[in-house]
Amino acid sequence: MAERVIEIVGLHKSYGDVEAVAGIDLHVDRGEVFALLGPNGAGKTTTTEILEGYLAPSRGSTSVLGHDPANGERELKQRIGIVLQSTGVDKFLTVRETIEMYAGYYPRQRPTDEVIEVVGLTEKTDARVRQLSGGQQRRLDVAIALAGDPELLFLDEPTTGFDPSARRNAWEMVKNLVSIGKTVWLTTHFMDEAQFLADRVAVIAKGSIVAEGTPASIAGRDRMRTMVRFRPPAGAPALPSWGQTPDRDGGYVIEAEDATRVVHDVTGWAIEHHVALEMLEVTQPSLEDVYLELTGGEAQAR
Repeated sequence: MAERVIEIVGLHKSYGDVEAVAGIDLHVDRGEVFALLGPNGAGKTTTTEILEGYLAPSRGSTSVLGHDPANGERELKQRIGIVLQSTGVDKFLTVRETIEMYAGYYPRQRPTDEVIEVVGLTEKTDARVRQLSGGQQRRLDVAIALAGDPELLFLDEPTTGFDPSARRNAWEMVKNLVSIGKTVWLTTHFMDEAQFLADRVAVIAKGSIVAEGTPASIAGRDRMRTMVRFRPPAGAPALPSWGQTPDRDGGYVIEAEDATRVVHDVTGWAIEHHVALEMLEVTQPSLEDVYLELTGGEAQAR
């Protein structure tokens, strides 16, 4: 049986009459990347801050590496790393000096050169913090969290504000963390990020967990119908009945249980009638489709 790194049972957190977290149960196993998604005010940040030891729960229990984070034990703090949405470090120190300074606060330290390599800052080792790009500074934030060789890392929206290239580089960095044995609790508002990185995902809405599972299967995503979209040219012969409905762009869409059969029928009809389809697209429900359905159409998870 996998070792539980995080265990949440019946967690509640209230602020006066407002219940931010309404009795959730979650767990994270060693070596996992676990992503928590949820719209504004859903309880995502509150849950994370309880696990980090910044907040105490109103009811329920939490265990992080076998400790209650509300107790503020030094031993637990030495075993976790936290990457907040924004941090402040001395901009006149070099990358190496910054990591070594923070590593000095921990009894167990990971070699500085190895940390720098894991986060992809080898070429910036001797650069001053103020000379780093935004993405590079975010990598340095992760390096600081790694300096004490933690077993568990909390990454709070690590790629917010990144361009697509920087985001992809950051994803590879997270993969590197897993390769050296780290467990990661990730919050993000990018669905593709959760899909690429996470072993398991939980969606929280109005303080409750509304779905949990792998990105591929969460909320029955793996059993949802595939969408087949196509657009015949103007003047094409009348279409047979395949259960299609008009689409907004002048084409048609079919919700297919057997996408292979539907595509065969549509393309077979086009070949038989010497018709070149202007568009043919086969798409499976994305994690974002599932998320929007679960959260009532919230465009972003926060």
